Amino acid sequence: MKKFIGLFFVAVLGGVVALSVNTFIHGAQDEVVVSHTIPYRPLGVPVHMTGQRGEVLSSVPDFTVVAEHTIDAVVHIRAEFNRRGSQPDDFFGQGDIFDFFFGPRGRRPAPERQPIVGSGSGVIVTEDGYVLTNNHVIDNARLIEVTLNDSRVYEAYLVGSDPTTDLALLKIEEKALPYLVFGDSDALRVGEWVLAIGNPFNLASTVTSGIVSAKGRNINILSEEMAIESFIQTDAAVNRGNSGGALVNTRGELVGINTAIASTTGTFAGYSFAVPSSIALKVMEDLLEYGEVQRGLLGVTISPLTSRRADELGLGIIQGAYVEAVGEGSAGDLAGLKPGDVITAINETAVRNPSELIEAVGRKRPGDQIRVAYYRNGREGVTTATLKNIYGEVAAVTRDSRDSRDISEMLGARFEPLTEEDMGSLNIEHGVKVVNLSRGALSNAGIRNGFVITHIDNQPVSSPSELREMLQGRTGGVLIEGVYPGGRRAYYGVGLG
Repeated sequence: MKKFIGLFFVAVLGGVVALSVNTFIHGAQDEVVVSHTIPYRPLGVPVHMTGQRGEVLSSVPDFTVVAEHTIDAVVHIRAEFNRRGSQPDDFFGQGDIFDFFFGPRGRRPAPERQPIVGSGSGVIVTEDGYVLTNNHVIDNARLIEVTLNDSRVYEAYLVGSDPTTDLALLKIEEKALPYLVFGDSDALRVGEWVLAIGNPFNLASTVTSGIVSAKGRNINILSEEMAIESFIQTDAAVNRGNSGGALVNTRGELVGINTAIASTTGTFAGYSFAVPSSIALKVMEDLLEYGEVQRGLLGVTISPLTSRRADELGLGIIQGAYVEAVGEGSAGDLAGLKPGDVITAINETAVRNPSELIEAVGRKRPGDQIRVAYYRNGREGVTTATLKNIYGEVAAVTRDSRDSRDISEMLGARFEPLTEEDMGSLNIEHGVKVVNLSRGALSNAGIRNGFVITHIDNQPVSSPSELREMLQGRTGGVLIEGVYPGGRRAYYGVGLG
């Protein structure tokens, strides 16, 4: 028995030794693990394939979760336009290197009654039906229809638009809609993956991927005087019909509104451009709060710098926005900026070119204060500027104030309410006083400063706001009745519009 136990012990020991020697000579068995699915991974997490000893063989971006979470928030937009002339699609500017892109507007001959139809994309940004798109998709449309990814169709109304950024805000009447959350477009990095979602060629919700090729691109496609062009450039494939669609990051956040492509044929040729979400969010908030987009203005004329120009001017700096001129009384003038300065930063954010300065200031509202870093005569300086609106004031611009300005500019005067003392001395019960008279309809009719308007077309006038309401949208001639400070009554025929 003892002999048997001894033999058994020797056998076991021999097996252990043999196994150890084999492992030492040949090494441990290599393990290959392939992670096929990650059911609860965050949006955009790559699927990794691992090889020997956990070594990463490849890292392939997995956009399936991102697409699933975003595609339902991108809509198809159908817009009808009144027919104007026989070449409705000249708008596209065939042959131009940069082009807006949305569906064709009526390429086939049609009866004069039939409208021109265009199409594009939009992005639902709130659960109660606010939709962001491009202004050029719906500009002057007589009817706008929004089709969801589940084929539900709604008539939309225009909340407001901003041609200077080529953005528009629509509203459909529905609740509990899928929507996209705004991401931080400033945090995007060149080389980062992005997805473009839209409706090219009227195909329902198409997803393409690419990378951020550049930021802050100015492609001179917007013709508005105060246009903001600081596009995100990507190589995600987009085509006509993608206009107004979503550019999202790998977390499924909205980082841009697809707007234009670089093309000589009107189809995708390698680069597309999107309005950054930082601008889109500001435009949307302004339209909702004020009914008008608020543009804070620094009041300086700027131009780009090159190394050659910097050498010619002896600047000693090659990046920034060169100040050509400063408007008298502007925010820049009051802050001490001068022609020849180079603006290098706004609120500690570097400014490398004019488009970055325009974008940084364009995000602000009248009355906002900004810190402006500049370079002058070999020295750096910092100043604080309080931005103004287009009328040279620090107040926000509303539709009412714009209408008031338009009427005031047309008439060439401002108006003040009367005091009790004014009405007592003139023996009248109502009226408004003409002040700051300049060239316009009133001076053309012979009215002078200080005149008190009491009636328009025999209707009494009691306040400046009432006067504006009575004249808003009026054309042709009106009869204005009133009295001068000395008591002389006068009547004038004033031509409007």
